[in-house]
Amino acid sequence: MNSEILRYKIGIGLIPKIGPVLTKRLIAYCGSAEGVFRERRARLAKIPGIGEKLVSHIVSHKNLSAADSEIEFIKKHQITALFYLDDDYPGRLKHCEDAPIILYFKGKTLLNRSKVISVVGTRNPTDYGRAITREFIEHLAVGYPDVLIVSGLAYGVDICAHKAALKNNLETVGVLGHGLSLLYPSAHKEAARQMVERGGLVTEFMHDEKPESPNFIKRNRIIAGMSDATIVIESGEKGGALITADIANSYNRDVFAFPGRISDKYSVGCNRLIKTNRAALIESPGDLEYMLGWQNTGRPSGVIQKDLFMELSTEEKQLTDLLKAGTTLTIDQLSMQSNLQISKVSGLLLNLEFKGAVRCMPGKVYQLVDS
Repeated sequence: MNSEILRYKIGIGLIPKIGPVLTKRLIAYCGSAEGVFRERRARLAKIPGIGEKLVSHIVSHKNLSAADSEIEFIKKHQITALFYLDDDYPGRLKHCEDAPIILYFKGKTLLNRSKVISVVGTRNPTDYGRAITREFIEHLAVGYPDVLIVSGLAYGVDICAHKAALKNNLETVGVLGHGLSLLYPSAHKEAARQMVERGGLVTEFMHDEKPESPNFIKRNRIIAGMSDATIVIESGEKGGALITADIANSYNRDVFAFPGRISDKYSVGCNRLIKTNRAALIESPGDLEYMLGWQNTGRPSGVIQKDLFMELSTEEKQLTDLLKAGTTLTIDQLSMQSNLQISKVSGLLLNLEFKGAVRCMPGKVYQLVDS
């Protein structure tokens, strides 16, 4: 992109106290970002919503020097600046009224993929939540090897989703709440490095922007807007995942939530989303396939068929031995007889369901699947 043109595209987003909606109106009236800075003061003042203070900021060109500094940084670090009218700008996000004017992207993937989903959840997932995240993405990758996984690179479900995507050769993008001169949390530096090679990092913030709390709330609209659907895996009564789900609903995007037991702290948010019809209940990639009308390119993902010679861990084998042919046991009974914590048993049962070894029957009892 021509540096002079880019200078105006970055600069217009730096005008103080002006959001994306009003900025887009300015550009529409003036024909381009460059046109806004070259427009006469008198004509700018006639644009609806533009007051004298904003006009003064625009005609002073004060923001363009900051844009020059940003251009120097992105050139040095091989970062791509995506203007909202560019073809490479995420097309799904482009249709959201409050989408950022410009995004900074470091990576190699195409953001306009045919299938893009966001996976979000609590920063403190249980074993059950981590198991759901890993198994869901693993089996999603079988049927849809071209799907792009988007999340926020935060602790918990976010990083679990990114790592699961990388492990299963899916490309994954992290949406940051700060500039690209740093990485937060720093513990995810290695995962971020791999993501740049097989996906990327996206932010709307200038390179020196610090990870302040309001930024993470703002970035949630990008996570929701970039995707066909948002999947919520464990959430407390409040949290960023629920904010992302609400934003996705406001964009008329599909929202799915994995259910949990009513007694589990980090299932409250998901269960409430389902109960209030703000999310569809999801149990497997097949539910996603059905609701979104996707065409499966691999083996069936709705029902994970039992492998003839499946490999089971010692603890998984312990549970299947307890579930002898024709026997049904509750999760509490399995926990008691195996001397394993209920949270551990829950995760193991989820793995066994994905492997096609056990099934959950009415009354929340489990039994072996017939060979």
